[in-house]
Parts: sequence; C-alpha cells; structure tokens
Amino acid sequence: MHRRSLLALALAALATPAMADWTDTLQAARGQTVYWNAWGGDQRTNDFIRWVGQQTEERFGVEVVHVKLTDTAEAVTRVLSEKSAGRTEGGSVDLIWINGPNFLSMKEQDLLHGPFAGDLPNARFLDLSEGAPAALDFTTPVDGMESAWRLARFVFIRDADRVPEPPVDMAGFVDWAAANPGRMTHPDPANFMGATFLKQALLELAPDPRALKAPVTDAAYAAQTAPLWDWYDALRPNLWRGGEAFPENESVQQQLLADGEIDIAMSFDPAAAAAQVEQGLLPETARVFVPDAGSIGNVSFVAIPFNAANREGAEVVADFLLAPETQARMQNIEVLGSFSVLDPERLDAEAQARFEALPTAPALPTLAELGPTLPEPHASWMTRLTEDWADRHTR
Repeated sequence: MHRRSLLALALAALATPAMADWTDTLQAARGQTVYWNAWGGDQRTNDFIRWVGQQTEERFGVEVVHVKLTDTAEAVTRVLSEKSAGRTEGGSVDLIWINGPNFLSMKEQDLLHGPFAGDLPNARFLDLSEGAPAALDFTTPVDGMESAWRLARFVFIRDADRVPEPPVDMAGFVDWAAANPGRMTHPDPANFMGATFLKQALLELAPDPRALKAPVTDAAYAAQTAPLWDWYDALRPNLWRGGEAFPENESVQQQLLADGEIDIAMSFDPAAAAAQVEQGLLPETARVFVPDAGSIGNVSFVAIPFNAANREGAEVVADFLLAPETQARMQNIEVLGSFSVLDPERLDAEAQARFEALPTAPALPTLAELGPTLPEPHASWMTRLTEDWADRHTR
C-alpha cells in the first residue's frame, strides 16, 4: 500500500468519532443556504452577520441569508406553526439568535434540534461546566440545545459634561431624576432594553434576590416586586415627558441623548457609546457607567429548530461564530465591539495576541470598569414584569 494511504488510514484511526462526524457535517453543509433569523435593529450587527455569511460561503460553501426580525418571537411562532401543521422537515428557519423566554419556550415545546453545541469543534474554547455563563440562559440549563456567540452587559451612557457624577445604584436614580427632571427615560418595556432596566432595578431592590432564580409564582412576585414599584412610582413623574411617553427602543433613546434632550441613555452593548462617538452619532464626552454593584449580563445564543431544512449548514455557522478569529473580530470596537464568549485560558498564544492587539477608545470600558456581572432572573420574571408594567402604566 502507498505510504500516503497508510498515513491516511493511521490518521483516520486516531480521529475521534466527533471529528469524523464533523467531516460528514461539513460535506453535507456544502451548498446549503442557512436562513438565520436574527434581530435586525442594529446596523453594525447586521454588517457583522453579512461578513459571517461571506466567510462561511468562501470557506465552507455555506450561504447565509439574514432574516431580519423586530422580535425573536416572530421566528418562534413560525416554527411552532410549522410543527402544528405537521411540517417536521424542511422548515423555513435554520438558525435563530435567541435567549431568555424565547429559548425557554422552544425548549419546553420540543422545538429545538440537538443537543449539538458541545460537539462543535470550536466549543473547546468555551467553559461549558455546570453554571458557567455559556451553559445557562436566564437560569435555564442550555443542555447543548443552543450555542453561545456574544456577551451582552447592561450599561448606562451619560454625557460626562452634563452628568459628571452619575447615580451609583438604581435607588439613586430617583434623587437624580428629581434634581434633573425630564433628563432621563427608558425604552418601553415591551422592548427588551426597557424590560432590562426594570430587571436591573429588581435585582437591587428585591428583598430576596435568590427568589428570582426560580420560576415566578404569585406569592414570590408580590413580595419581590413591591419595593420595585414603589421605586418606579417615585421615579416616573421626573422622567422625560413626565413619564407619559417612552422611546420605542434603544436606538430612539440614544438619538434623544445625541440631540441633547436627555442626559442618560442605556444599552446592552458596552461598546455602543464608543462606536457611536467614532461615527459622530454621540458627543465625544459620552461615557459608559454601571451601578457599583454591577449590572445584568447574559450570553446571546444561536439555536437550530427541530425541523431546520439546513441544519448541517446551521451547525457550521454556529461553529464559525466560535472561532477565535471570529470572536476577536467581533470584539473589535471598529467592527462590532461585543465582548467574546471564549474562555481566555483555553486560547493559545496566537489567539490571545489577537485580543490583546484590539484597539481601545476613551468611551470603551474595560472589563474591570464594568464590575461584577449580575445573572438574569428566570425568564418567567421578565414576562410577568413587562405585562405588569403595561397593566399599571398603559392600560
């Protein structure tokens, strides 16, 4: 037998079953078009998704079509409708940017393909131990049914010239707003940004924050949210437009900051302020701050529906999102600026050097400046909280 053939046989014998399966996955994925359903409200994210598609098509023959969503629930509803109609194969959704209540809903209704995440070759760069951020989604175990791709942290953005000393905790916003009426607001809690503002306050004000880790009950909700609503009732009259109107989303709120109508905005992207300063959309005096005790953080995931028509291609895209070079590009403030989900201790010297060489900016906080990451409450609390806010303040 030829020496090269003997070498190939030897290498095949050493290959793990997982890697052999991955070779099959790559072969099956070639020529597939992955319909990635993802929020389309941020141009930098949209551009990054476009770049991902260019790379996966060049390297693996996998095309990506970004199906832009205003609400992830749109894709969840589509998959559920297909299941109800008996469409168990050839589904219209291949990949979803998902987390929180939407993931919990799909998991509970058996709408997901998997487990697959732990078998992705680049998953070796993740900490998937029990309780690790990449293994939990709003306290719900991931169980390999979705794959991490970016970190998010809730932050506030201020104009440092107008707000030299911002509040150090959520309780402090009441006094600040009273002294500066009309100079802050929050997005409508029907939008995840507004809901996160309420959750951030809930984590600080709840008598027993441990209760927020469990599914919500009537008794727990009443006990844990009573201080929150007292706080909010004191805050609301001093919000922008007297608390009678709220910006639709983060982008609208940040435009209010840029126009000088308000002095404090918020984001789930610590790099948003630096990026918008660079683009001339915010003043150079824009700075990020968080409460001294830390702020809510979570991992954004991608999941594959149970009936995805192009599941192999979707797995290839999910794996490419975890490649160190992809994660470093994503964290680059000049590209997207989202923090990496990779465990730095699992990276080799070359990969670590990629991250160390990334550019900085005055408005870009360091991980140390962001302080502790606070875990999201169980997903059921968010649903209950936003419904209650609507009942109290819009109906």
